[in-house]
Amino acid sequence: MDIQRAETQRKLTPHEAQNSFKTALNEALHKVNDAQHASQKATDKLARGESIDLHEVMITAQKASITLQTTVEVRNKIVEAYQEIMRMQV
Repeated sequence: MDIQRAETQRKLTPHEAQNSFKTALNEALHKVNDAQHASQKATDKLARGESIDLHEVMITAQKASITLQTTVEVRNKIVEAYQEIMRMQV
């Protein structure tokens, strides 16, 4: 069973891995951007006095904040890993 599994899974080339990582990162950034826009829209609706619950605005704002904080932390870890790789002796 493991042999069949190994045969169906092929190794990615460096270019394919780079594109896969780039796509995943791009999608994550779009999700963060969408969350920020949703929060801004909800806040604008509240400020204009439109029919929107305050708790809905707060939840949307908190989701946007958490996604942004998570993205910043992931970026920090990526930069840290890159710096560690650059310090390696060849």
